[in-house]
Amino acid sequence: MADITRMGVVGAGQMGAGIAQLAAVNGVDVWLYDLDSEALTKAHKSISNNIQRLLTKGQISQATSVDAVKRLRCSSRLEDLHSVDIVVEAIVESEQVKKSLFANLDKIVKSSAILASNTSSISITRLASATCRPSQVIGMHFMNPPPIMKLVEIIRGADTSEDTYCATKCLAERFGKTVICSQDYSGFIVNRILMPMINEAFHTLYTGVATKEDIDTGMKLGTNHPMGPLELADFIGLDVCLSIMKVLQAGLGDDKYAPCPLLVQYVDAGKLGKKRGVGVYDYRDGAAKIGGSPRL
Repeated sequence: MADITRMGVVGAGQMGAGIAQLAAVNGVDVWLYDLDSEALTKAHKSISNNIQRLLTKGQISQATSVDAVKRLRCSSRLEDLHSVDIVVEAIVESEQVKKSLFANLDKIVKSSAILASNTSSISITRLASATCRPSQVIGMHFMNPPPIMKLVEIIRGADTSEDTYCATKCLAERFGKTVICSQDYSGFIVNRILMPMINEAFHTLYTGVATKEDIDTGMKLGTNHPMGPLELADFIGLDVCLSIMKVLQAGLGDDKYAPCPLLVQYVDAGKLGKKRGVGVYDYRDGAAKIGGSPRL
């Protein structure tokens, strides 16, 4: 497969914008798609500011910064992705929504294009079943935030070809990432381990074993984690954590993955974490800061 020179990113949220930034800074023409024009405007501004910050810090040259901005295009028309070599979707963590998107993309993009999902837990094989190109469907799971985190988790579906895997791995390495490869089992590698730990932290809080501050401090200082599990859950999004736990429970058929009732309650109450201003901790008016000393 030829080198990837054109990339589509679907979803202009934090993940999608971060992936689009990586592509543009590393010399790939990128089309960032979202139906929400306000989300696209916000993403474009964020990416431009981040590129300027990289320039100010001396991490990229003036020529690279100018070139990166020129390579970024925003669109609310999915058809504008027709000529790309790869599409990475970074939309809501819902199998049905992702399948619907892949079915539509399958009809729009060129026959040689790769369809990649940034899913953190959903079966790549099942997503591929919505297309006529299962050998060109793959998981490309970036960590949050994509420009900073060094890891990309690549997931091969049952029919993912060696060419598709190699092209995707080369792209991730071009972005400066370390690649790990997972077989297509629920949760893959990172979330198969991480999410049960976060869920157990919620159980520890739910049953009154300790305060949220002591749970997070214990894991930060006792196991050298940079962020406690409850603080990390707020950063990821409690709704995302809940969705992944449900996928683990259904996919692996074990009740040990059942979401903690307290996690469910937070999500039901709309307390989704930092993105909503309140989760386990309260972030409104700067009440708590990631990496600081969180408090209510």
